Amino acid sequence: MFSSRSLSSPNFTQNLLINQVLAAIIRNRPFETNVAASIPNQPIWTVEAVSQVLRSIPIYLFQSPRSIGRQSGFRHRTPLKQRNLREEFHKARKRVLILGPAAHRDPQNVQLGVDKALEFFHWVETHGGFTHNELTCKEMSLVLAKGGCKLKLIWEFLKKMSRKGLVTTPTVTCLIKCLGEEGLVEEALATFYRMKQFHCKPDVYAYNTLILALCRVGNFKKAKFLLEQMELPGFRCPPDVFTYTILISSYCRYGLETGCRKAIRRRIWEANHLFRLMLFKGFVPDVVTYNSLINGCCKTNRIERALELLDEMVKRGIAPNRITYNSFIRYYSATNEIDKAIEMLRRMQGMDDGVVACNSSYTPIIHALCEAGRVVEARDFLVELAEHGSIPREYTYKLVRESAGKIDLLDAEFCRRLEDGIKGRIRQVMKMKPLLQHESIS
Repeated sequence: MFSSRSLSSPNFTQNLLINQVLAAIIRNRPFETNVAASIPNQPIWTVEAVSQVLRSIPIYLFQSPRSIGRQSGFRHRTPLKQRNLREEFHKARKRVLILGPAAHRDPQNVQLGVDKALEFFHWVETHGGFTHNELTCKEMSLVLAKGGCKLKLIWEFLKKMSRKGLVTTPTVTCLIKCLGEEGLVEEALATFYRMKQFHCKPDVYAYNTLILALCRVGNFKKAKFLLEQMELPGFRCPPDVFTYTILISSYCRYGLETGCRKAIRRRIWEANHLFRLMLFKGFVPDVVTYNSLINGCCKTNRIERALELLDEMVKRGIAPNRITYNSFIRYYSATNEIDKAIEMLRRMQGMDDGVVACNSSYTPIIHALCEAGRVVEARDFLVELAEHGSIPREYTYKLVRESAGKIDLLDAEFCRRLEDGIKGRIRQVMKMKPLLQHESIS
C-alpha cells in the first residue's frame, strides 16, 4: 500500500502517467483523460515525462525479438547498406526476410508505434494542457525516423513544427544522425539540403554527422565532396579535427570490414594520405585519430608504420590508451611474437595515466601461449587477470584448464571461483530486458 504522501508526490504522479500511457500505446487503446482530472493543482505533464514516453515507443515496439537481452557492448558488423523502404514494404507483405536494421521487425508493431506516437503527441497538447518545445519535437522526429516512415511525412511534421519555431539546427542534426544509423542515408542527405526550408543553418556538427552517415554506407565520394566544400576559402563551416578523424577512422574500418585485399590497401592508403593532409593544414590529431590508423596498420601487417605512429603520438604529448596497445598486442599474438606482445602489455601497465589492462588485453596473449605450448605462462596470465578483478571469457578459461589439466596447474578453489563468475556473467547477459513479447501485443 502507498501512503498518502507518496501518492501526492510529483515523481509518483509522473511515473503513473507514463505507465498508463505506455500501456494504452502497447495495447492500442485510447488514452484516458480522467487521470489529469484526478490530480488537481499539480502540473501533470512535464517535458521529461513526454520525452520519456516518446523514447520508450521504439524500445517497446520497434525492436525485434532477437534484440531482447542483447549485450550493450560494441561489436564489429558488416558495413551498412542504403535501405529501400518500398522494397522492404513489398518483402514484408510477401513474408520475405529483410536484412539490415529492419530485420526481424514486426511491421504491424512498427506501424502501431508510429500511429500511437503521433496520436499521443497531439493528445498531450490538446487534452493534457502541455505545450511542446524543441526537445519533444526532436523526440517525435526521432520516432518517425526509427519507424522507417516516408520522408514526406517527416518533412510535413518538421514544417508544421517550424512554423511554431520548434525546429532548430540541433534537432535536424539529431534527425540526420538517426537516419544514418537506420541506413537511410539518402534520406539524411535530402533532409540536410532541406534545412533552409525549416529556417535552420547547418553548422560543423551537422556536416560531421552527415559525413559519418555517408561513410557508414561506403559513400566516400560524397563525403569527400562535402569535406572539399568545407575547405573552400571563406566557407562558413570550415572543417575541424573531428571532420578528418571521422573520415580517417571510416576509411580504416570500412576497408577492414569489406574483406577485399585491394579495398583494404586502398582505404588504408587514403587514410594515411588524409592524415598527412590534416597535419599539413595545421590540425592536431587526437588519440582517436591515431588509434584508427594504428589499428588499420596492424591489421594490414604494416607494423613499422604503426610503431612510427606510436612514437609520433608520444612526441606530440598524446598519451596512448588501452585501445592503442591492444592493437599491437593482437598483432604480435597473431604473428606468434608473444614476447613482444607481453612487452606491450607491461608497457601499458607501466603508464602513469591509470590505464588498466582487461580481458581484451590478456586474451590474445593467453591464447597464443596455449597454442605455443607455454602452458605455465598462460596459467600465470590467467591468474593475473583474475587478480585484477576481471572474469576471463569462458573459452579462454576452458582452453587454459584443458591445457593445464594434464599437469594440474590450476587450484580447485580458483577454478570454482572463476566458474561461478562466468556463470554469473552469463545470467546477467541473458536477463530479459523489460520489453514486451510480440505475442502479448494485441
